[in-house]
Formats: sequence, structure tokens, C-alpha cells
Amino acid sequence: MNRLKARIAAALIFAGAFFLFGSASAKADDAAATFKSKCVACHGADGSGNTSIGKSMHLRDLGSADVQKQSDADLTAMITNGKGAMPSYKGKLTDDQIHGLVTYIRTLKK
Repeated sequence: MNRLKARIAAALIFAGAFFLFGSASAKADDAAATFKSKCVACHGADGSGNTSIGKSMHLRDLGSADVQKQSDADLTAMITNGKGAMPSYKGKLTDDQIHGLVTYIRTLKK
């Protein structure tokens, strides 16, 4: 009986770890897909802003220290409300998608 309990406990731990890490990986994939569909045209695949639109609008490199030092709340507000020529994504993206984009922007740090 103790062996059965130990196997069940091990299976539950494995399933929980798979759910936790599998879920984080799926969220990262979703954020990358959202970035690709909503942001790449202006910011470029690497976030550098090295696109014709990015150059014409003088976009900052999302991986730069200048952008990376901004708080998550600041980046969230910028994505949600827009800034300058950047459109607002309020009502176009969910709060989770916007949070995912902020997390994704952090991965672009130089």
C-alpha cells in the first residue's frame, strides 16, 4: 500500500511540474506570437526598431537600457494606451496578452 501511495504522489508531483512549466512555455509562445503579429512591423523581430517604419518614427530599441529601465507598469500603460504614433491596444489585447508582451520585452534586454 505504501508503494502505491508513493507512486501516486510521484505521479502527482510530475503532473504538477509538467503543468507549471508547460503552462509557462505556452505563455511565452503566446507572447512571442502576439509580438510577431502586433509589434514586428514597427519594432522589428529583434525589437531594435530597425525597420522602415521604426526608422521613420525614430523608435527606441526595446532591448536598450533606456527601455529596459522602465517599470512594468510604465510599459503596460504604453501598450495599453499607446504613446505618440503608437496605437492603443486597449480592447484589442487582453490584460494577459499585454502582460505577456511586457514579459517578452524583458527578454530583448541587451
